[in-house]
Amino acid sequence: MFTTRPELTGDFGMVASTHWLASAAGMSVLERGGNAFDAAVAAGFVLQVVEPHLNGPGGDLPVLVWNEAEERATVVCGQGTVPASATIEHYTGLGLGLVPGTGLLAATVPGSFGAWLLMLERWGTWPLEDILAPAISYAENGFPAIERISTTIGTVERTFTADWPTSAALWLPGGRVPAPGSRLRNPDLAATYRRLAETARTASGDREARIGAARDAWYTGFVAETIAEFCAETAWRDSSGEVHGGLLTGDDLTGWAASTEDPLGLDYDRYRVLKTGPWGQGPVFLQQLALLSGLDLEAAGFLSADYVHTVTEAAKLAFADREAWYGDPDHTDVPMEALLGADYNAARRALVGAEASRDLRPGSPGGRRPVLPASAPGATAPIGDGIGEPTVRADGRVAGDTCHLDVADRFGNLVSATPSGGWLQSSPVIPGLGFCLGTRAQMFWLEPGLPASLRPGARPRTTLSPSLALRDGRPWMAFGTPGGDQQDQWSVNFFLALVHGGLNLQEAVDAPMFHSVHFPSSFYPRGSRPGGMVVEERIDPEVVAELRRRGHDVDVEGPWTLGRLSAVSRDAGDPGFLRAAANPRGAQGYAVGR
Repeated sequence: MFTTRPELTGDFGMVASTHWLASAAGMSVLERGGNAFDAAVAAGFVLQVVEPHLNGPGGDLPVLVWNEAEERATVVCGQGTVPASATIEHYTGLGLGLVPGTGLLAATVPGSFGAWLLMLERWGTWPLEDILAPAISYAENGFPAIERISTTIGTVERTFTADWPTSAALWLPGGRVPAPGSRLRNPDLAATYRRLAETARTASGDREARIGAARDAWYTGFVAETIAEFCAETAWRDSSGEVHGGLLTGDDLTGWAASTEDPLGLDYDRYRVLKTGPWGQGPVFLQQLALLSGLDLEAAGFLSADYVHTVTEAAKLAFADREAWYGDPDHTDVPMEALLGADYNAARRALVGAEASRDLRPGSPGGRRPVLPASAPGATAPIGDGIGEPTVRADGRVAGDTCHLDVADRFGNLVSATPSGGWLQSSPVIPGLGFCLGTRAQMFWLEPGLPASLRPGARPRTTLSPSLALRDGRPWMAFGTPGGDQQDQWSVNFFLALVHGGLNLQEAVDAPMFHSVHFPSSFYPRGSRPGGMVVEERIDPEVVAELRRRGHDVDVEGPWTLGRLSAVSRDAGDPGFLRAAANPRGAQGYAVGR
């Protein structure tokens, strides 16, 4: 099979991400003696600088790690919660039926900083000031603006100049949209990082105590104070068309901390896949595998009409359960054990028929009655909505996207991280800090009684979904992709391409991609397209014709438009090579290693 680049193979270290500068920064840490956790954190902070249209310091972060010394996998949750005053009544009292997709009302506690520091503190070896040095350099001295940054800024230029002057001051240097390839700088963000680095460097105590001092400066010190003042004293036009202030307070930031938990897992033949809990959409990956485990994909043939139809129908069933059952398990009872149970999935598997379903069909785990948002079945949107880039839709509505990075080191550690939120187009820049707040609260429903209903202090059901996989009981692969609701479809397709298609990492990344848009979007304005699916035009035209005959409403996109996966893996036994691959789509992602 044609590949755009080789699958990298070596035995020292591998870093793969959605931007070459982040991959290079991570690899430089490995080369200088750091481990996978040090490298991932350094790369993650670089991503905040060089992919500002896809993530930022005000965003969110889930991570899955394998720590070889502990011989265990752990989830790091950097998904911030909504403010204590964020009630359904507050939003509906403003005349809102949905949480806006932009602006201060959609902000949650910025969780990425806390999650990166927790990982560095617990498993890393480097001091924070050294970890932040590459990001500070790029923010201060500048980085090349990729074409999609320019496109994104150009699309929201009018919003910046008319409504968000603080964003215009940063992202329209000289009053103009930056040209692709031009040098962009963010001096306020450089100063923020530098102040945090200096706080850590001059604090007393050991390395962990110094990291803690920087975390305190963020969540109780100057960063928290500036965010709280900005939310309380300013108001901005958002996607509702109205002007609103924010709800985040200093107490909201002080009361939050990144956390760790055990991952959920499911066995699929010789493999075991690990995901976050149902505060994210990650378990839909496992539900898809549970459904597919009783269906013969080998007989169908990789990327045949039978294969694509079966995988798509399983995805539609799993995502219907996401809509009916997933939410923050600290605030709602999610029947996860039943959803992954053999009997439940045997019954659900029988719903995969020869024709495409146009119904949203959640199940009844343990006999419980599913409840869907009242607006979900009838909401419609253009079939291409939310497929990923560009991060601003064709009709001008602001969307967002995500980054991803994976690291493997010579010590046996693996990291899969999916930073997102706080996109430059999400909210006005906070003066003096150099970043804006995220808008993850748009994933809540303003209807009471749902698992994903807005609740004060709850985590939104994020779409961010890193992945780890074991093979024959040993840690094998870290992988993931940007893409919102598509993350746990594109990642499943990638995994199946390895398992059933017999492809290597790079071949599986490059393989033609497809996904469903059948179920409600997690993003404002929460549209869906019953029966809709999107495929790259490299899918065989005869396969597309057969899918349409079976009732799928197929939209054919460009040949290299869907999926932005990266992955690293480690072989068991001798020679025990490390491997890596990254996405060629958009000419941005890169893997490095040796």
